Amino acid sequence: MAGSATTIGVVAVTATLAVGFLAAGGAAATAARAAGAADAAALAAADTASGLIPGEPCSRAAEVASRAGATVSACRVDGLIVTVEVSIGVGPLDARARARAGPPQDGP
Repeated sequence: MAGSATTIGVVAVTATLAVGFLAAGGAAATAARAAGAADAAALAAADTASGLIPGEPCSRAAEVASRAGATVSACRVDGLIVTVEVSIGVGPLDARARARAGPPQDGP
């Protein structure tokens, strides 16, 4: 009987750890996806702000982010520099990422 209780305990701990690792892996993958969506949206918005692509920068950012399954939660245009924040829903939570794009700044 004592061996059965130990076996059940080991199986329960192993199952709990496995579920935890799977959840952490899923969250990390979603965070990486959000970062990629933010980068792409910021670059597209910066291209639009510079006149390379026609349209409005934040609208372009929202369009690009939606293709990656993300929504733009903030978009700020400061001249040719654009900062975009996106989010992707993960159950009841959101994975958020922020990216900035534009021409290089002068100086070190």
